[in-house]
Amino acid sequence: MKRADEGLAFLLRYENIAWYEDGKVRILDRRVYPRKVEFVTCTDHREVAQAIADMVTQSAGPYTAASVGMALAAHECAGRTGEEQLRYLTDAAYTLSHARPTTVSHMKGITDGCLAAAGEALAAGRDVPEALVEHTVKTNNRRYEKVGRIGAHLAALFPRRGAVMTQCFGETVVGMMLREARRQGKELRVFCPETRPYFQGARLTATVVRDMGFDVTVITDNMPAFVMEREHIGVFTSAADVITGDGHVVNKVGTFQIAIAAKYMGIPYFVTGTPDPAHPDRNSVTIELRDPSYVLQAMGVKTAADGVKGYYPAFDITPPHLVSGVVTDLGVFSPYDLASYRSADASELVL
Repeated sequence: MKRADEGLAFLLRYENIAWYEDGKVRILDRRVYPRKVEFVTCTDHREVAQAIADMVTQSAGPYTAASVGMALAAHECAGRTGEEQLRYLTDAAYTLSHARPTTVSHMKGITDGCLAAAGEALAAGRDVPEALVEHTVKTNNRRYEKVGRIGAHLAALFPRRGAVMTQCFGETVVGMMLREARRQGKELRVFCPETRPYFQGARLTATVVRDMGFDVTVITDNMPAFVMEREHIGVFTSAADVITGDGHVVNKVGTFQIAIAAKYMGIPYFVTGTPDPAHPDRNSVTIELRDPSYVLQAMGVKTAADGVKGYYPAFDITPPHLVSGVVTDLGVFSPYDLASYRSADASELVL
């Protein structure tokens, strides 16, 4: 089967995100990549859900992990009656889709698709885990192709020779926007805030940018305003965990403050993704509060004194007046006019 991840960086290839084989799911541990290339092995779908909750994989990685987690669940219940298997898989779908509260609607779309594919495989007498692996590849192919269109629209907004700032790790769109930028003959310098406490910008985005052959510089999370001014940043861009129907952007904490700085300096902020019909407005979003101890350390090394408290919201919400445009597979939309996108094509959500 042809795969849409050909030619992309190591981190964006399907088997290097999450993969099912022989009764096990293997997930690249993004908490330690790229200094270490290690995989977490799961032998039960509940372990996959826990790995998603523990940030072993993030950004769009949980979509692939949840899908192959369903293949693992199918392996676990193989040999039971068809009705019993579907009941088991329905329970597994709930567990996997609810691993992280902010992205439940996206994840439910993934696991619902897997349930449908499993039902078809059972009806046809096919091996269900194998069918779900095929379904994962097909789903990823469709998503990558759609993100490729987003990347093309985004790259068209970049200066021909200039600097771009990112936030956190936008997964596939990072590789696609750079592949398209190269095709368009653009020479870019990319600046990546480190994105504490997991350092996704420093470890993941910067590595993909390097692997794609572009100049990349890591900065700390309190440098964006200075760097925007000093290095003449032309565009600020991020992906989103959720884009609400009324144009609010829910993304890795820190996005809001960079968007404020960009607005002050007259730098456009383009977010990539599509509006989520499950989230009509910001009040429908649950902001995940994670273990506060993570902000008191850096990659496992404690940086604060005992007795000091931490606070760790995983996401913040950027209001639409700070967003220059929402870059989708169908083009660039105003955050105030996302109904136009939904009326054109709301068939598939992309991160």
